[in-house]
Amino acid sequence: MPLESSIVGIAGAPMVSEVDARWTMAYAAALGDVMPCYMDTVGGVIAHPMFPVCIEWPVQVAMRAQFERATPLTREEAMRAVHATHDTVLYRAIRPPERLTTQLTVAGVERRKPGAYMVTRLDTVDAAGKPVCTSWYGAIYRGVEVKGPDAPAKLPMAPPEPVVEEGEPLWECEVDVPAGMAHIYTECARIFNPIHTDAAVARAAGLPEIILHGTATLALAVSRVIESEAGRDPARIERVAARFGAMVMMPSTLTVRVLAREGAVVFFEVLSGEGRLAIQDGMIVLRA
Repeated sequence: MPLESSIVGIAGAPMVSEVDARWTMAYAAALGDVMPCYMDTVGGVIAHPMFPVCIEWPVQVAMRAQFERATPLTREEAMRAVHATHDTVLYRAIRPPERLTTQLTVAGVERRKPGAYMVTRLDTVDAAGKPVCTSWYGAIYRGVEVKGPDAPAKLPMAPPEPVVEEGEPLWECEVDVPAGMAHIYTECARIFNPIHTDAAVARAAGLPEIILHGTATLALAVSRVIESEAGRDPARIERVAARFGAMVMMPSTLTVRVLAREGAVVFFEVLSGEGRLAIQDGMIVLRA
């Protein structure tokens, strides 16, 4: 059955998350990132810039039932969704303890060659109602058609095109992904998707084995860019965007490559252990 573009504009109920230091510290630890700003509670900690995915995940899950009621997709078709793109704007760093409220809106549905492409927008505000972050989560429903006219999402302003010289990147580094990282990330992020932890479910979904979360791969890269390009200050991260590609198996070794810098924008990519693009069109915007 097709995915109907008429669902654009549907919004879910707001969901409240109680964010404490235990959760944000666990998330950073799952990435092997133990900078004092994430771990030293004496001076107060901040959350990793990719931490918003932790509070956004349950909102995504809660909306699935509403999607099933609003669209004729079968459960099997709904399970074909693959996280394809991610774009987060951070208005400020998250500093626990905080009570944050997140609401999801269907921002766009359009036809793509692999299938229906749906973008959901997740807006998070603090206890005073002030914006904390906004994420655009793009998913491809493989082999699913679209009913109705394309309704592309309105995304943040596009960054400048990078000027990438032929030859070597500006710098690159290797990142080891241990065998148990998907299980550790699952528990620390509180993002429960069995294709990352249950071999039987992964194989039933057509995967060779369990794979690492795309958001974990992206977070590993963000940590390296913070170290090299942001003076080890995660509060300087204003925007993170990327497209997901090749699967990341475990154990393996990733290669994070910074391709160019254009003013406050850093362009990067991540290669899987097999040398394929696990993350492409990666972009981080830094505050001054």
